[in-house]
Amino acid sequence: MIASKEEEVLEALRSVIDPEIGLNVVELGLIRNLAFNGNNEVKITMILTTPFCPYGPQLIQQVRQVANSITGGGTQVEIGAELWDPSMMEEGAGGDWGLF
Repeated sequence: MIASKEEEVLEALRSVIDPEIGLNVVELGLIRNLAFNGNNEVKITMILTTPFCPYGPQLIQQVRQVANSITGGGTQVEIGAELWDPSMMEEGAGGDWGLF
């Protein structure tokens, strides 16, 4: 089965790890939306675990680079207005924290 571009990008983004938490941006639920246009470009909406995350710029840059490696086109990363909370994590991802 051939994966969609969205699935490919999301799988690749699992390599972007939040250094403070030790989980990837997909597990944490930080990737909120992917929107592709006809030119192989993707707009990614993501949030950070805290509004002033010290690793925010690094995470945004890594997300952009990883997405570009899959799409071959331009990637725009936009920070969403949602506030992160642990319920956004993938099922089972918070187990090591004793959250779920």
